[in-house]
This record gives sequence, C-alpha cells and structure tokens, in this order.
Amino acid sequence: MSTSQDPGPLEVGALPGLEPRGRFITFEGGDGSGKSTQAKRFAERLGAELSREPGGTAIGAVIRGLVLDPAFPELGDRTEALLMAADRAQHVSELIEPSLASGRDVVSDRHVASSLAYQGVGRGLGIEAVQGINDFAVNGLVPDLVVLLDLQAAVARDRLPVELDRIESSGASLAIDVAESYRKFAEADPQRWVVVDANGSIDEVADRVWSAVSARIGGSGS
Repeated sequence: MSTSQDPGPLEVGALPGLEPRGRFITFEGGDGSGKSTQAKRFAERLGAELSREPGGTAIGAVIRGLVLDPAFPELGDRTEALLMAADRAQHVSELIEPSLASGRDVVSDRHVASSLAYQGVGRGLGIEAVQGINDFAVNGLVPDLVVLLDLQAAVARDRLPVELDRIESSGASLAIDVAESYRKFAEADPQRWVVVDANGSIDEVADRVWSAVSARIGGSGS
C-alpha cells in the first residue's frame, strides 16, 4: 500500500448565490495504460461518481458489447465512431449532467478525447469529422480536467490480457497512433490536460495522479 498521506477529499467550490456544480474529470490513455484502475482509485479517493465510456448506462452497455466484441470484425470504422458518440450522448444526458447539476463530482474512464484519438486519428476518419459528431453528442459539455496516463505503447501492450477485445486486437500501429495523439492533445491544451507518468506500481501512479490533480484544483474548487 502507498505510504503517502491522503490529504482528504478535494473541495467543491461554488459561486455566491448559486448551487455548487460538480466537477467533471476524465481519464484518458491507451489500452493497457492503467487508465481504468487509476480512474477508479481516484474517484474513490475524491468521493466522486465513477463511470465509463462506452458502457456507463444500460443503453451504453449494449453499445459497448457491439463495439468491443471480436465476433464483429466487419463493424465499420464510421459505424464504430457513431456508436461511440451515441453511447456518449446517452451517458451525458442520463448520468453525467444530472450528477454535475446536483453538485456531485464525476470521474469518467474515457470521454471525447478517446474518440478523437482512436477513431479520428487511429482509424483515419479525421479529427474534425469525429469532433463534429461528438459536439452534437455532448451538447456543450467539456471536462474540467483531463488526466492522461502516459505510457509507451509497447509497454502498455505487454499489460493487456491474453484475450483481447475487438479494438485491443487492432494491432500495434493503432496503439502507437493513439498514444502519440494523446500527447499532442495534451500539448495543445495544457490548461485542461494534466499528463501523468503511468510507469511504476499502481500505488505509485495513483499518488502521482492525486498530486497532479490536487495541484490544479485542490482547495480552489475551480
């Protein structure tokens, strides 16, 4: 277990006279980066609601099954992108927005940046086209902070399970394109993105995530 001292939950801020709105924090990274594990650790430590994309709602779970099932290799790239956006639209309207409006922080394992990296760049559909369908899907919602778990694609691939899902089995080229895309996104928007080294033990990375996010939003509530 980690030996670092937990500073406790980060405070949710609010403007005078207004109900506090929760913060929306998303975790991004390639398959095998430890993103899902770290999103769960962070949400528990923050006291936030944890969800994921695809699959954060009952409808999303059905979409997730279609997108990730290796039994459907014929599923087209455009279909994949549209299904991801459909999942996201339901996720935002059913879970994320109501939670944020009630003052609850939400941590999501993946969001729009995943589609830009995987379908926009990795599948070659173009960032602008994929951004367009996702702008419609999220209806103006933008994460307050994006946490990138940065890990070399080759190292991440070694962490994957023996049985790969449909996207994980797409090959090393996709994984490399995705990892590089994330780094470019973070470089282009340093105010919203925080990059965390994903090498090391789960506890080591968890402490890096907490420290990095605390430095951005701890105490200020913004």
